[in-house]
Parts: sequence; structure tokens; C-alpha cells
Amino acid sequence: MRSRGIPLTLSFLTLSTVLMGQTVPTPPSAKQVEHISVWHEEKVHDPYFWLREKSNPAVLRYLEAENAYTEAMTRDLQPFVESLYQEMLGRIKQTDLTVPTRRGGYFYYSRTEKGKQYPIQCRKKATANGALDEQAAEEVLLDLNELARGFKFLSLGAFAVSDDAHLLAYTTATTGFRQYQLSIKDLRTGAILPDRAERVTSVDWCADNRTLFYVTEDPLTKRSNLLWRHVLGEETEPVYQENDRLYTLRLGRSKDRKMLFLRSASTDTWETRFLPSDQPNAPFKVLLTRKKGHKYDVEHREGLFYIRSNDRAKNFRLVTAPVADPSAPNWKEFIPARADVLLDHVELFKDYVVAAEKSAALEHFRIYDFRSGQWHEMTFPESAYAASPIPTPEYTASKFRFAYQSLITPRSVYAYDMGTRQQMLLKREEVLGGYDPAQYVTERQWASARDGVKIPLSIAYRKGLPRNGSAPLFLYGYGSYGSGVPASFSSPRLSLLDRGMVFVIAHIRGGNEMGETWHDDGMLLKKKNTFFDFVDSAEWLIANGWTRKDRLVIEGGSAGGLLMGAVVNLRPDLFAAVHMAVPFVDVMNTMMDASLPLTVGEYLEWGNPNEKPAFDYIRSYSPYDNLARRAYPAILVTTSLNDSQVMYWEPTKYVAKLRTLKTDANPLLLKCNMGAGHGGSSGRYDRLKETAFQYAWLMHQVGISKDMSAQK
Repeated sequence: MRSRGIPLTLSFLTLSTVLMGQTVPTPPSAKQVEHISVWHEEKVHDPYFWLREKSNPAVLRYLEAENAYTEAMTRDLQPFVESLYQEMLGRIKQTDLTVPTRRGGYFYYSRTEKGKQYPIQCRKKATANGALDEQAAEEVLLDLNELARGFKFLSLGAFAVSDDAHLLAYTTATTGFRQYQLSIKDLRTGAILPDRAERVTSVDWCADNRTLFYVTEDPLTKRSNLLWRHVLGEETEPVYQENDRLYTLRLGRSKDRKMLFLRSASTDTWETRFLPSDQPNAPFKVLLTRKKGHKYDVEHREGLFYIRSNDRAKNFRLVTAPVADPSAPNWKEFIPARADVLLDHVELFKDYVVAAEKSAALEHFRIYDFRSGQWHEMTFPESAYAASPIPTPEYTASKFRFAYQSLITPRSVYAYDMGTRQQMLLKREEVLGGYDPAQYVTERQWASARDGVKIPLSIAYRKGLPRNGSAPLFLYGYGSYGSGVPASFSSPRLSLLDRGMVFVIAHIRGGNEMGETWHDDGMLLKKKNTFFDFVDSAEWLIANGWTRKDRLVIEGGSAGGLLMGAVVNLRPDLFAAVHMAVPFVDVMNTMMDASLPLTVGEYLEWGNPNEKPAFDYIRSYSPYDNLARRAYPAILVTTSLNDSQVMYWEPTKYVAKLRTLKTDANPLLLKCNMGAGHGGSSGRYDRLKETAFQYAWLMHQVGISKDMSAQK
């Protein structure tokens, strides 16, 4: 059982006065209030537990004091921050538009306008032959800048247009807590219909253009667990409830528009229900009953289900099955399993299949022509890059779109003709200011982990870099949930490279860069492989002349923030500075509290600490629980008050506790965005300012300051 003390009232008036009057400000000191949790018959003391009380004015005052302290400690850095912001802003084409995408009789796109924080969602009619009518009048579907008026935060979630193109179902959130409200707009009149719903996480239309299915979340745990049927102007009725707390629901529709799919997924087991979209009143049918460890997803083409399944295929295979009876005895193999290739995604067209595959931490596409029965493969020029299909809504299309980029090649959108095998560049992210990619280098290297496994590293730097250990280096990592980190382009990152800094992504275990086993070997009772891989990657970079300890800065966010906390506890001597973004650092308290969002569903990723072996293992690496009295590197921790994925109190408690233990004079800063969620600010200019601050702080820790101009 748990007991909770009553926190003493905090007053930061004295601190504020000190901050204004001293050259070296005094950091805030959180009160310690007795709190004891009993876990597996052991009493665990946590004197900062009270910082979870979001409605407590003392908590808000403490966060404001931390922000004031960070502001005071970085006041001299502000000219550099502003210079970086203007430099980064100067590379961006502020008035721009995305490549228009055809859906039925319209081309849809979004555009931005200089000075406005949010994009504007638009469309134009297609011509009779399906081309974009450049002379057609633009229809503004949603101006997010208008929707954001009066709010500090705005996020657009679902965006679904009915088959007749008359109605738009969309969801928006205004607090950062990922709590989305469903609205429906009549695109003929501009009127917002009275049909509304709260806490909507996914939505799609039926073929009758008046029936809408949507999924809602549990108000406490935020688990998507209820499917609803709604007919415009009528009552809403529940259709399906997912009662197993390990599973969440997600609604989608096939490319040929003939099927609605409802996927119920846990970390290791997936199940799909289907409904013909022209039968909105029919029941959803289970396609394949859930079986522990079986993960599968589904598409539909010409009367067949195409099932991507890990049954007898660790890295997935593709099979077909008749709609009437899709059980395993009726499967026909379409793409066999391969031990060294992950079948990551399949996009189905009437005449073609695009298989997005991954091997050796690189993406490849293979295309199948149903008419010729032949496969062919696409390859890419750089040694480290990111390539991903861009959903092409038209089922009958002969061209599919994909995005290609690397750490030095701006994001580029291509159309690939699957018949002629020709590709056309539709748009490349424009980098203003004379960016020349020929002045930069990207390469793939492989670090050796302590158990002999090779860890892929994606590296970028400016030409002429000395390889004598003197260069500053920015090492990024994530390594969780089977989510690989793409080697993608970032124009703000050029401010690092132009100042002689190397940028590296360590593709550590826990992601899926090397297939499903890569994830398995970095989760549950193998989670420490993730941390060891990152440390070993850093050691390899130092040993091979890329940098040295006092020039090495690291960054990770969310589960990557846990990574940062764990590796700093393992090797505090190895890094000069650390940025922990919205870090999952209070792992024990969160995973022992089943009422929190994400907790139960993530037992299969981290382990269930109610079971003693998992409890002991998680506790052995939980960053908050393993802080000790010793020297630490410079640490910047960023969080958001309305974060629903990693609650603000985790990083707040971490900083409060570390302040009482660290024996060094290095800075320890907490910066809390008081009006945002997990991803930080929602406006594009505000996000860029946050990046400028974080980069300026990290560079300053390794001697790059406002006095050092960028190389030209």
C-alpha cells in the first residue's frame, strides 16, 4: 500500500529576488515530503512523489521557479540563441505548399504562409483526365491558424473526406494532452455540423457518405478501446469494446475503399476485424482470431485479403486469402519470409504491389506487376539514407510516391512509374541561403558492441573535418518500441555541421533497423542492450578519432530520454553534456501505476513490475532510482506540463532529486513548456525557437558560442 504526506507550502519569492540580484543564481530546492510505497514487501521512499499533484499551486510555483532559474542561467546565451534562430529561419521557405495528392475528383495539399504558425489545408478540382486543374479555384478546407485563435496549442489529428468529397471529418486538440474532439464540416457550405464527439483517436467514412465509424479512448488510461457507429444527424451507437487492457484499437480503410479495418493491437499480438464499407449496418467480422505472438495487418484487392504476417516468419511474409474464409489453410504465399530482410510495409494497387523492405539498416522498394508477374527493385545512391512510401490514395494509379532524404540530402518527393520504371522529382525541400550538399559528407559506419554485435551508425559532417579527436560530436539515440530512427534531413542541423560538429545516429537495439530481432534484443529482460549499445557506440567513435569525451554531447527524447538517463548513470564520465527531452526516467513509479496512460499496454515492452523478476530488472536501470552521489555531465531536461505520454513530474522529480546528489559544478537545468504536450510547441516558429535554444545550449557546453561564426 501507499501512504502520502501533505506537501509543505513552497515559496519562491526569495529565490526570485536572488535570481535578480546574484551573478550565480541559486537553483530551486524542492521540499521533501514523506511518501512510502510498498513494492514486493519492500518499503520504497520517494520524497518528491508530491510533485505529481498538478492542481497543487506549489507544484506550479516550483516549475515556474525552475524555468526562472534556467532563464537566469542561460541569459548570456540568449544572443547566440537568437542568432541561431534567425540562421535556421533563414533556411526555410516560409510560404510554401506540399505536393498536391489526388483523391477522387480533387487534389489535396497544405500550404504555409510567412508569419503564420500553422498550415492551411486546401484542395483544387481535378480535370476530366485526372490532372490538377491549375486554373481551378482553391478551396480552403481548414485554416489551422484560425482554429488556433485563443489557444496556446493546436494539433490536427484525423482528416477524412467522405467518398463524395462533400464532408470532412477531422479532430483537433488544444491542450497538448492528445485529447481530440471530432468535428464534421460540410465542404459545400462551410458549415460545421452539430455532430460532435470527444476523445476520438481514429475515424473513417463508409461508402454511403453519411455513416461514420470512430474510436474513442478511456478518459483515465487514454487507451483507445471503444468503436462507435454514427449516422449524421442521428444517435451514436457502440459497436465494439476492447476489454483487454494490453490492446488498443485503430480504425482504417483499404486503398480500394471497399473495406473498413479495425485493428486491435498489443506489443506482440494483433487482431483485425473487417466490414465491407457499403454495408455500414453489418457487424464487423474477425479476420484471424488473436493468437499470442501473431502479428498481422491486412489490405484488400480484387476479392482477396493480402495479409502481412509473422506466422513462421520473424521478419514477416505476405500471403493472400479469400474474403469468404481467410483462415491459414487457405493462405497462398505471395512474398516469402527472409531472415535478413524485414517486410516493413506493403502498398497495394490494382495492377501493382509495392513492398517496402529493410535490410542492413537501409530501406529498399520492390515492385510487382500483376500483369507480367515480374518483380523489380529500386536502389538508392547514398550509403546512409531514409526512404519511405508516401500513401498514394488512388487505387488505380500506375505511379506511387515516395520520399527520399539523407542527413545531407533534403527531403525529396518522387513519383515512380511502376510500368516504365521512370522516376520524377516532384519537390525537394528548398534550403535557402545557398546550401550546397557537396560541401557535406554522410556515411555509414559500424560500431562494435561489447557482445560482438555490430551497431549501424549514420554520420554526417562538413568536408574538411579533422579526424584527430578534436571535433565536437552530437550523438543521438532512441532504441525502443521497434521504432527505427531514419537518417533524415534537418535544415536546423546544418547549424551544427557548419560549426564543425559531427552528427551521428546510433541505430541501437530496441528499434527495428536490423529486423524484428533487433527489437526483441532491446526490450523486456534484454533492455540493457539498448544502453550498452549506445555507450559502446560512443566509445567506438572516440577510439576511431571522431571526437573525445569532453567534446561529446548526447540527446534523446521520451524513451530516448530514458536512454539518456540510463547511460549517464552507467558512464557519467563519458559525456560532456546531455539533453533529455520529455524523458521517461521515473520508470518504476510509472510502471507500478496501472491508472496512468500507456502503463498496462507497455508491460509487453518493458515488463510487468508486479512480477518480481521484471521488478528487479527495471529497478536496476530506472534512471530516477539509480541516481547516486557523484559527478554528472552538464544536463538540460525539457518537458511539457500537458504531456500525456511522459508526465511532467517524471523529469521534474529527476531534476529535484539529482540536485541533492550531484557533486559537480556542471549546470543542471529544467525547462518546462507550460502550454504544450509531448512534442513541445505546436506552432512551427515556436518549435524552431525551442530547437535553437537546445542546440545553443549543447554547443556552448563544448566551447561553441556566439563568438564563433559559422564556416562559409
